[in-house]
Parts: sequence; structure tokens; C-alpha cells
Amino acid sequence: MRSHSIAVLPGDGVGPEVTAAALEVLDAAQEVFGFSTERTDVPLGADHYLETGDLLTDDMVERLRAHDAILFGAIGSPRVRPGVLERGIILALRGAMRQAINLRPVRLYPGVPTPVDGLTPQRCDLVVVRENTEGSYVAEGSAVHRGTPAWTAVQESVNTWYAVERAVDFAYRLASVRRKRLTLCHKTNVLVEAGALWSAVVEEVGQRYPDVETDYVHVDAMCMHLPVSPERFDVVVTDNLFGDIVTDLGAVLQGGLGVAASGNLHLGGEAPSMFEPVHGSAPDIAGRGWANPAGACLSLALMLGHLGEGEAAASVEAATARVLADLPALAGEGMGASTAELGQRVAALVRDGSTPAVEGSLMSQLARVMSP
Repeated sequence: MRSHSIAVLPGDGVGPEVTAAALEVLDAAQEVFGFSTERTDVPLGADHYLETGDLLTDDMVERLRAHDAILFGAIGSPRVRPGVLERGIILALRGAMRQAINLRPVRLYPGVPTPVDGLTPQRCDLVVVRENTEGSYVAEGSAVHRGTPAWTAVQESVNTWYAVERAVDFAYRLASVRRKRLTLCHKTNVLVEAGALWSAVVEEVGQRYPDVETDYVHVDAMCMHLPVSPERFDVVVTDNLFGDIVTDLGAVLQGGLGVAASGNLHLGGEAPSMFEPVHGSAPDIAGRGWANPAGACLSLALMLGHLGEGEAAASVEAATARVLADLPALAGEGMGASTAELGQRVAALVRDGSTPAVEGSLMSQLARVMSP
């Protein structure tokens, strides 16, 4: 029997609730598709930090490195200054595990309302491949004369051929098993040097994938085109900061952060990838069972695809989409069930096995791309 070692980081706020729902779905997928998982609970988050003063220690990095994947809930607490946990745990994990890619699907599932008038599921199915280790997003920066009228801040943006090529090559590989269209999103007319590097990488790598059509869009134009004509995009590759912004706009199209999933992918096999819903810890509703677990369940589907469990990944995605279509919450009437109950509904559909796979499932495509 195939077995996968999973580190489970429930985190803060609603994180433990949505993670528990996703794990119930994982139980169902294991039963149906014939694999097993060994799971280790890891107490990284606000409580652990406040009790110990520790964020991501070297010892914790080595413990996590022994796993095949990390399933992450959410992080953040009003008891901790903003940025401490995010930089000290999430960004630190991405760096320590060399998670080169942040993968964000932007898909509108049937029955999920969107604020974009006239948008249909057939028109909204793309994926953003975001370089995950460089750019201004992760640079430390520096400041002098802080607190005076001469306060000066410098924030660097570092772009290397090595890291950009990793992201671009992965994006082309993904495009080659999808609709064979890749778009570079940048700001080459202003960020001239960084833009020139990204453009040169795309031109060179694109020659390896002659069947993939390539185009370019400025990031500000992307923010205009995405709500109006998302169908023009299939795989979008972009830098770290631009990807962070564009994918939140994409989440609006697909029904909100509650249904948005993500994966932080390590591509070399020496460290685990990490999968997490995009929403935050929402401490104001923690413990009430009000959090939608769809983002966590879809992140689980991404994890299964990454681990090579393509059939299980497609089944979890299909079951989650079916439950989403039935939610009165999406019409503004409340979810009609608790977080745990929604997880149970998804798990039941996975066990039933009668829900047809979503056409063009990214989750099963990911299994093909990640295969040796």
C-alpha cells in the first residue's frame, strides 16, 4: 500500500477547525483509493510562540523535512504583533523548505456566486504560478533615521535566473497538460532590469515547449482583464509580490477567500511541499463552527495531486465543488451546517464515489506534472 508522511500544522483561529474537516475528507480518500498516511501534529502558531518564544527553529525544520507534505490551517492572532508569525513561520517555512512555487488555482465552480456580473464557470478556470522565494516580497530591506523627517527606507527586489527559470519551467510544464497557453505577468516598462530577466527566461524556456502559446500582460492590465475576461488566461506566471496581489483578485472572481486553495511546492524531492487555504485565521469566529472548510478541502486535493494520488485528488475536488453548490451560505443565508458537518458531507461524497470529476481538474493535472 502506498503511504505518505504528512505534517499537520493546524495553526490559529479557525485553522484547527478547517484542518480537522480536511483530515476527515483525507480519511475517506484513503479508504476509497487505497493509500495510507502517517500524520504528525506540529504545534506551530501563536500559542506555541507565546508559551516558548519560538517561531521556526532549526530543530523544527529538520523534523518537518522528514515528511512528504505539510497540511497547514491558518496563522495569526491579535495577541501577536502583525508580521511576526507570518514572517517567522510561513515565509520562513517557504524558504527553509525551498518551496519554489506558490500555486493558486482561480476556478469558479458551478453554483458558487461571484460578484462579477455575467461570469460563468466555463469562463473562469486559470492557475497562477507565483515565484515563491525572491522579489521584494521576501527582501529584508533597511532603514535609517527612523522616526525623524529624514526617515529613509530601502526595500530591495532580488531576481535570479535560477529561481525565475524554476518557476517558468514549471509553469510551461503545467500549461502543456492544460490548454497550452502561458502568460507572463510583470511590469517590464517600469521594472526594466527585473522585467528584462523575466522576459529573457520566458523566451529561452519557451523554446522547450513549442506547443505552448506564450503572451505577456502588465500587472496593472491584468487587474483590468481578469474580472472582465478571465477566459483569456490559462497558466499565468509572475513574480512573488505581483502574484500575491493578483491571486487575491482572482479569489474574488471564484467566490471569495473561503473557497481559495494554495500550494507551496518544493520541486526537488528533498523537502516537503506545503498546502493551505488562502483565508486567514479569523479569530473573531474561531470555535463557532462558522468557517467554510472548502479552501482547506481543495488544498488537500492539491496535496494529493502533488503526492501522485491523482484519482483521489480529483474526487476530493469534485466532492467539495458539489457541497459548495448546495451551500445556502453562498446566497447570504448562512452555511446551513457547521464546519465539521460540511467536512462530513464532502467525505461522504468521496466515499460514495458517484460525483463526476471536474472537467480539466488541476488537481489531477498536478499529479501528471509532478510525476518523475
